[in-house]
Amino acid sequence: HFSDLHLGVETYGHIDPNTGLSSRLQDFLAAFDQVVDYALNNHVHLVLFTGDAYKSREPSPTQQREFAKRIARLTSASIPVVLLVGNHDQPQALGKANAVDIFDTLAIRNTIVADKPDIYRVETAVGPIQVIALPWLKRSAFLARDEAKNLSFEELNVQLRQKLTDILQSLIARLDTNIPAVLASHVWVDIARPSGSERMLVLGSEPQLLLSTLTNPALSYVALGHIHRHQILSYRPVVAYAGSLERVNFSEEKEDKGFMVVDIDRREVGGEKWEVRPEFHTVNARRFITIPVKLDAQDLDPTSRVLQAIERRRDEITGAIVRINIEMPQELEGQIKE
Repeated sequence: HFSDLHLGVETYGHIDPNTGLSSRLQDFLAAFDQVVDYALNNHVHLVLFTGDAYKSREPSPTQQREFAKRIARLTSASIPVVLLVGNHDQPQALGKANAVDIFDTLAIRNTIVADKPDIYRVETAVGPIQVIALPWLKRSAFLARDEAKNLSFEELNVQLRQKLTDILQSLIARLDTNIPAVLASHVWVDIARPSGSERMLVLGSEPQLLLSTLTNPALSYVALGHIHRHQILSYRPVVAYAGSLERVNFSEEKEDKGFMVVDIDRREVGGEKWEVRPEFHTVNARRFITIPVKLDAQDLDPTSRVLQAIERRRDEITGAIVRINIEMPQELEGQIKE
């Protein structure tokens, strides 16, 4: 289970003269490669991607090519891949294709594009599994209905949350209890802890599902996307955000990045039919490092002080994206050389 790839984020990058690609695009692809390599080398039976393949709803042909290359490595090894549609994958206008629609259009073998709420039965090398898909719910589709007219923003979010809850409960009622079932959803859960950038941009602007809605005993595992910080919200059943694969900015500086590996075995444990063992695997993501420097009015050579602070961390910052936070009294402003 991995999520929130966001190919196309190029902040803090530069163009690689050898490839013509952004260095940051290469960072994100390198993280993706670690997921693919693990799946191939460890006989993974199913890869579940929970949304936001790209930064943009209309990714460049190069980004699409690089994403498809890696999906092809998985599917050509007979590993089924479920691609859930996230908010960044959704088209801006009705009738347009989503960002991963092409896999469905071309009927790519071993690939399922989950673009609507449904149950997908996936045949793996060790037997079937049921995947309930709960992709990003487009607010625009709901706003067009009479029941959404004259609602306040808060009232609309309550209605959307109830709609998601009703959809999920109706799908769970259709499950075959003899086959393990997982839920894949691109959604904000009420108790989730977002990264700093997400908190500032999104908080209060979208519906949040209650954790209690997801902790249904019919589900063996709940695979979540949308929040970039990896976290496990529950263990009965396991409800987890894999988090994003690469750091986007300094708000994610101290966060581990990676993917979930989940084993589901038929075994009676504590009255439950399935034993579930989740494990978070980190990837070697680009490091973000902040170097704080505090100057005082008695510093005769403030530039040297800053350079010394950088030098002390020379080994640590090699290969990292670095920022220098300088705190100084007003009388020193203008004395730091660029």
